[in-house]
Amino acid sequence: MKIKKLSLRSRIFIAMILLVLLASVLIAAVTIYQYNEEAKDYHRDRLERKERAIRQSIEFTINETTYPVTTENIPLIFKEDIFDIDAIHNLRVNLYDLEGELLKSSKRTILRDSSELCLDAEILNALANTVEHRHVIKNQKNGQTFQSSYSYITDKKFKNLAILNLPYLENDDFLNRELKEFLLRLGFAYVAMILAAIIFAYFISKYITKSLKTISEKMYETRLEKRNTKIQIQSSSEEIEALVNSYNSMIDELEASAVKLATSEREQAWREMAKQVAHEIKNPLTPMRLSVQSFQRNFNPNDPSVNQKIAEYSNTLIQQIDTMSSIASAFSNFAKMPAQKSELLDVVHIVKLALDIFNEDYITFHSDSEQIVAKFDRTQLIRVVTNLVKNGIQAMPNDKNSPQIVVKVFTEDDQVKITVEDNGSGISEDTKSKIFEPKFTTKSSGMGLGLAMVKNIVETYNGNITFTSELGKGTIFTVSFPKVNGSA
Repeated sequence: MKIKKLSLRSRIFIAMILLVLLASVLIAAVTIYQYNEEAKDYHRDRLERKERAIRQSIEFTINETTYPVTTENIPLIFKEDIFDIDAIHNLRVNLYDLEGELLKSSKRTILRDSSELCLDAEILNALANTVEHRHVIKNQKNGQTFQSSYSYITDKKFKNLAILNLPYLENDDFLNRELKEFLLRLGFAYVAMILAAIIFAYFISKYITKSLKTISEKMYETRLEKRNTKIQIQSSSEEIEALVNSYNSMIDELEASAVKLATSEREQAWREMAKQVAHEIKNPLTPMRLSVQSFQRNFNPNDPSVNQKIAEYSNTLIQQIDTMSSIASAFSNFAKMPAQKSELLDVVHIVKLALDIFNEDYITFHSDSEQIVAKFDRTQLIRVVTNLVKNGIQAMPNDKNSPQIVVKVFTEDDQVKITVEDNGSGISEDTKSKIFEPKFTTKSSGMGLGLAMVKNIVETYNGNITFTSELGKGTIFTVSFPKVNGSA
């Protein structure tokens, strides 16, 4: 899982746990380092203490001996005393002459390692060239660490007699046990601390992100078309409070913008509708005006065909008045939202009633059931069917040899479907996206409100309307809305 995809709460939780783990690792590493340093200091100091004590014993033996104190007499001076010094201080003692040859050793063995019989030249040079005339080397042997100190033994006149070598074994068993016990206790403590940190991190991350979650939910629910509520959060941090204030200010501005936008859209829509209505009304007024003017100029009461001319003049006026009346009715029907009157009705029966007003013999009706029950408004359903059939009739070219309109009612899943299929001229691709827009029409007359009104009615009853069309072959409109469970 990528870090960027983790929520803020998860990041806080993981960060706190990692912080505790990192702290435990660092403390364990520092502890081990400190124990190792203490072990080094302990062995160095212990070797120095033993060396001082052994030198005191050696000086005492030299002071008490009856042999002349010379390098050659060292084996005689320490013939037996070197073993007593070893036993007292529990440390092996080796005495070399100034050339690095072994003179006397407290190691009781017949066979000796050849490296113990003579010192390296590097050791002799380091011993001779140091200010303290003391040299310590460390080496590994059989998995064990040894320190060997080298220093001079002097007589009463501080003349160098021999080289004292003390091989010291670094025994870390005790310190290692102490370190393991401490790390074990530390591990138990950190296990408990990690458990406590997990619980604490869970609640603290939940507390920190609670306000952010509230803000996120509110922002997700924000909609331009509805009234949005402001965020009210108590005891929030300064940063969260600033974010909340910014959101609330945005809500105020959004509501003001929504009101302005809605007002502007309504004004623009009605302005466009008024233009369309005015344009449609002007169309019949022009022939009416011309007819009246022609009648005024040519009227002759003594004309033997005056009655025929008056009849023609009256028919022209009545026809144009009917056109204006249909325009007004269409505008009124579109402007008035259909009432939310839901009644149980037989869709098959209502569709048949709607088709009875048409006299065209090429209109046919089919249904897959004798009765299909749904909740709809009777008047509005008749209006939907008649508008779609009228569109089909008007889509027929004048030179169409065999026009055909097929109306079908059937059910599919939980939906009632009504299809109106014609073999008219079809709809071109560039006009398909505008077919349900108010005032859009491809006809030479009418306001283009029929399909917009049908869409408005169908969507009011939780339905939808779609269409498929092929230019030159025809169009199929499909209306679907929920049926009542248990209907055929």
